[in-house]
Order: sequence, then structure tokens, then C-alpha cells
Amino acid sequence: MDLISEIVKRAKANKQRIVLPEGTEERTLKAANQILTDGVADLILLGNPDEIMNLAKEWGLGNIHKATIIDPENNPKQEEYAQLLCELRKKKGMTIEEARKLVLNPLYLGCLIIKAGDADGQLAGARNTTGDVLRPALQIIKTAPGITCVSGAMLMLTHAPECGDNGVLVMGDVAVTPVPDANQLAQIAICTAQTAKAVAGIDPRVAMLSFSTKGSAKHEVVDKVVEALKIAKELDPALKIDGELQADAALVPRVGASKAPGSEIAGKANVLVVPCLEVGNISYKLVERLGHATAVGPILQGIARPVNDLSRGCSIDDVYKRMLSLPIQAIAAQGTSNHPDSRIIYLP
Repeated sequence: MDLISEIVKRAKANKQRIVLPEGTEERTLKAANQILTDGVADLILLGNPDEIMNLAKEWGLGNIHKATIIDPENNPKQEEYAQLLCELRKKKGMTIEEARKLVLNPLYLGCLIIKAGDADGQLAGARNTTGDVLRPALQIIKTAPGITCVSGAMLMLTHAPECGDNGVLVMGDVAVTPVPDANQLAQIAICTAQTAKAVAGIDPRVAMLSFSTKGSAKHEVVDKVVEALKIAKELDPALKIDGELQADAALVPRVGASKAPGSEIAGKANVLVVPCLEVGNISYKLVERLGHATAVGPILQGIARPVNDLSRGCSIDDVYKRMLSLPIQAIAAQGTSNHPDSRIIYLP
């Protein structure tokens, strides 16, 4: 069974409620129809019900009626959610009048639905920027316990079975934090390992990447990776992690044995933690385009409940695969999965 099929199986076994704030967006609606057809998750579409159903009819989407549709403009829980938002943001000076306006915004409404316990995760970004998607998530759902740094992991399904776990690799950060300090980089490493467990179902072997391997080069950016490795080991002593490693030393056994003899990770890594966002974002796109790998993500990490962001250039298949990962993330965040690799380690 391939990884995507395995994720579908796990999601079906413990259905989660996923909010889609962009309920009238074409790619989102078409992917949602496939999710409902496959029975992977219970979906909540935000938007005008008549418009959504008319679009479903126009595009031949026969299962959209299985979704729960909530109209932000005519929502029975509108005042309840406004009061919740006002309470959450009162220290920032929010008034109930301001809260009542914001609950009409589907991105805020979706996060409030999750915060109130009426849904388990959210996916948006086909129409909205990353900033617009993340802002209400951080204001309402907030970060996970002990986490101060939100990041994004990319699940890479490559055509190199000799690398990672039969070609499966997880890379972070590819989406959020431009220049993490050592503490943030350690958090990214631990969160990316958790994503590898929860979503990919693999036992993470984490490589902290650099242009240096075990002191082969001297620079302050190398020092940051070395310090991050030390912090990560202190935060999670059981984590299988090593660094600093060049990419070839992390992935190729022969090179790893030569450049980092005695390392348990060198040549065997399946989780790659890059030193900055620039490296991560460029790297995954090069692997995707030149190596024809399938990139699933970014899977946002560090938020107390999963809120994932799409690229505005996404395809229907991209949206579908992102919807697939959300139930697994939600199960892991709740700590309710029986899957042995879904354990969450909260940072002290």
C-alpha cells in the first residue's frame, strides 16, 4: 500500500471535521467533493448555501450535499462565536462590535468553530494569502503548549527509494519562519519529526542540514545549527537526531560513513531540517520540479489545532492531498490516535 492510500485508510478509521472557509472556490469545492465521495472526513463549507449548491450542480459535483454548509451571514451561532472572540481578544482591546464584524469573515469564523470544539481543523489559502490564513489562527487557536515558532513541513514523495523511507522524506521549515534562531530551529526539528510520525507514519531520523559536516566549515550560521542540535536533544532526549550534516552526508550511506563516521543518522535521514526558510522553500521546489517528486504541503506545525495553508497556485489534486493530511494532524493533536507514530511531544 502506498503512503497516500495508507493516509486515506487511517483518516477513514477516525473521521474528523474539517472546515473549508473558501466554500465557493472551484478547486476547493471539487477537491471537497472527492473527499466526501471517498468518505475521508466530515466537511464544513463556509459560504452562501444557494451559491455553493448552484456551483456544485454546474460542475457536476454530486456529493457536496453531504457537507455541512454554514452561511457566515446567517449563522445561528454568530453571537456565540462573537462573544468567544471578544473574550479571547479582550486584552488586545477588542470590542463586541468588532468581534461581530470579524465573525462574518470566513477565515475568522472557521478558527472560531475549531476553538469552540465544533470542528477539528481548517484548510484555506486558494484565495487568501498565508498571512490572512495564519492571522486568525494565531489569534484564536494559538500555538501548541511550549511552542513559540510556527513552521511548515513538506512531505516529499520522491523517485529515489534508496533515500529516506523508500523515497519518503519530510522537510522543514519550508513556509513560515524566514531566519530562525537556534531555539526556533530546535523547535522546527522537533515539530517536523512529529509531523513525520503523525502524517507519514515513519520513525523520524532527523538531520540538521548545513553546508558543513561535523565541523568541516566554520561560520556563524553553522554555529547556529550546532546550537539548535544541542537544544533539540535537551528538549527531546529520545529523538533520533544529528548534525550538522551536508545533504549528501545525510542521505547517502557511503558519503555519510565517510564524512560523519559513527553517526546513527548520516546516510539514513528521513527528516531534513534546513537552516532557514530560503533554503527550504527553494530546495523542495527544485526537487519537485527537476526530480518530479510529489510535494504534499506545506503542513503547518506549532498551532494547537491544525490550520493549513494552500498556495494560490494550487491544483485540485494539491487541495485534495492537503485535505487528506488534516484528519491525521487533528487526530495527533488530540492525542486520540491508536497509531504508534502519532504521539505528540509538547515542549516544556
